[in-house]
Amino acid sequence: VQLVESGGGLVQPGGSLRLSCVGSGFAFKDYAMSWVRQSPGKGLEWISRIDWSGDSREYAAHTKGRFTISRDNANNIMYLQISSLESEDTAVYYCAKDRGATEYYGMDYWGEGTLVTVSS
Repeated sequence: VQLVESGGGLVQPGGSLRLSCVGSGFAFKDYAMSWVRQSPGKGLEWISRIDWSGDSREYAAHTKGRFTISRDNANNIMYLQISSLESEDTAVYYCAKDRGATEYYGMDYWGEGTLVTVSS
């Protein structure tokens, strides 16, 4: 299993960004996927989850409607669109493969992350 994130970088406050996660080595379309992040000096924080079909999406309360998760099963890619970026969004963003397709049974693989820095 391999998960590779991309799309991070330096963004000004109020800006937008789209992160991508390409999965390989497993049947991407058969598993739910998640995004988590780790801010400097903090622990991992769950952001969002999308089921195998893309029909069911869950978000953490802290996303405040600014985050949108999506997936393209034909190309084995998951996305995270982030708008109205705030300095508190500065973090390494990781994608993770869930153990199941719909119900949550935990995550078993993570990518190496992509760094998002929000600063003027």
